Amino acid sequence: MRDLPVGNGSLLVNFDDRYQIRDIYFPHVGQENHTEGFPCRFGVWVDGEFAWVANEGWERSLEYLPETLVTAVTLKNDRLGVEIVCNDTVASHENTFLRRVRVTNNRPAAAEFRVFLHHDLRIYENAFGDTAFYDPETRALIHYKKHRYFLINTEPHFTTFATGRKAFQGKEGTWRDAEDGSLQGGVITEGSVDSTIGVHFSIDAGESFELFYWIAVGTSHGEVANLNALVAKRTPQVYLDYTANYWRAWVNKNDKDLSLLSANVADFYKRSLLIVHTQIDNGGAILAANDHDVTERATDHYSYLWTRDGAFVANALDLAGYSHLTRKFFDFCGKIVHKGGYFMQKYNPDGTLASGWHAAWDIQRQESLVPIQEDETALVLWGLWEHYDRYRDIEFAHRLYRSLTVPCADFLESFRDAKTGLPKPSWNLWEDRHGVHTFTCSTVVAGLRAAANFAVLFAEYKLADKYSKAADQVVVAMREHLYSKERGRFLRSLQSSDNGDLYPDETVDASLFATFYFGCFSPDDELVQNTMKAVKANLSVDGGIARFQQDGYMRVSDKIIGNPWFICTLWLADYYIASAKSEADLKPAMDVLEWVCDRALPSGVLAEQIDPLTGAHVSVSPLTWSHSTLVATACNYLTKLSQLKAS
Repeated sequence: MRDLPVGNGSLLVNFDDRYQIRDIYFPHVGQENHTEGFPCRFGVWVDGEFAWVANEGWERSLEYLPETLVTAVTLKNDRLGVEIVCNDTVASHENTFLRRVRVTNNRPAAAEFRVFLHHDLRIYENAFGDTAFYDPETRALIHYKKHRYFLINTEPHFTTFATGRKAFQGKEGTWRDAEDGSLQGGVITEGSVDSTIGVHFSIDAGESFELFYWIAVGTSHGEVANLNALVAKRTPQVYLDYTANYWRAWVNKNDKDLSLLSANVADFYKRSLLIVHTQIDNGGAILAANDHDVTERATDHYSYLWTRDGAFVANALDLAGYSHLTRKFFDFCGKIVHKGGYFMQKYNPDGTLASGWHAAWDIQRQESLVPIQEDETALVLWGLWEHYDRYRDIEFAHRLYRSLTVPCADFLESFRDAKTGLPKPSWNLWEDRHGVHTFTCSTVVAGLRAAANFAVLFAEYKLADKYSKAADQVVVAMREHLYSKERGRFLRSLQSSDNGDLYPDETVDASLFATFYFGCFSPDDELVQNTMKAVKANLSVDGGIARFQQDGYMRVSDKIIGNPWFICTLWLADYYIASAKSEADLKPAMDVLEWVCDRALPSGVLAEQIDPLTGAHVSVSPLTWSHSTLVATACNYLTKLSQLKAS
């Protein structure tokens, strides 16, 4: 789990709950992780006593300065008689990580202090062939391999340093050398290496000492040397202040009136926007989550673009007024779309195809499959039209019309069963079932209608008619084949059997919110009302909503139907909003928003799901989709409230 991300779209640094740097991503958000999740330690020696801040005995408060991507961390250790206040950030426009450290002596007398900062880098995501050395030209420590350089420095200049071997022949690393307060390592080491620097000083009783620490990251010695010189010229304090002011201006740039939200939700709305920004690469990829810990149980991670997640996040950003970010995303989609007019399961931040598990061959029936989640294609078209409809950038829409909109719409229109009119089977949004899913069908309707709107915009009326008719046919087919008269609600899906036959899956699934959210059916329609009643009745867990009945993924107890997910819980709030007829009807939606805010980490980070027994966060954090859904739901709430007040 990651409690504090700081980044600028190219360099992302993550802290865990013990205030250890655990991930350093560069040159893309989510690609490459130059620590592989191993901790970079931070420790203090006081008059012969030593402790790493990750050890027991510390009181830790891990938060951010309001409306910024600058941390506000307090560390207190009564045994050592020390309190440390830290502010961390990544410079808004340069690839430099900065930290301010203020150490206060809570002992009754003056004492000698030594602060140690450790670096366990595995450049290019492996521990082979790295070099760490003291560079007299920059008077800094540098780790490098090929085109990746990490320059480490402090002000005042560090007193001592060490480079050495780690994870080799029983050697743990230079961090062990620091624990006696004295570093004895080498000036240069190659192979599997780490480094530690120490800053020594004395503090009178009740007084404080301040130091600054930074890591400049680049692709050459010259680049990091220039960044180091820039920090010295501007001064680290000015850099920190500038970055804090930049993010305050950014998160408030649209002057959105949040006064109709509670103060708690309004603050969390801004925090979510900032955290979402940390998970977006400058090239346009919107990453699901950047938390390396998941690899320990899955041998893979979430540092990928799923275009479904990306489209939802982009839509939330559009609702909040951040169209410059969403244009990058849609341009990115235009570059990676398959020649067949669809998107594959997921992509790396640089646009290359990522790992996947959707088969392209049906071994039972000996025939090819399209290895996709069709909603990922449909939602990009939906999000693109919502973007255009809000900002009316005709040149942008025209640029993507031939390369993205038409090919994807043609695929959606043709990838349907001739008998039922429904889309052909594909993988669902949860990536665990192959069939014809109500959620997918709903997004296909939205995608086709979006494409029809674009076709009308560019006077291609035959195409518009084709796409519109296809969308209407899917809606009719959903009512006929995916609505259970016996249950009085929508089915989750028609599941694929080994012989290709389809059979009904009556499982209650939170994703059924899509039936109204994407305009297939009115929220007042009895079909939708009964479906959402079933969602609330069957999936409620500790005030939240689970994904679906008997969801076993990360489930903490067989006695519950599944862990609550933040996105699923917020989807119920969206139903309350869509169906509200009076201001009083919106109260349940506000209650959900408050529920989500109250269950965030102290830093404001949201994970994917929570343990309903302990309230602990489960799976990865932060999950970009969790934060973007909070933003979108808050925007939907404000829009509906304004409409109700006006009427």
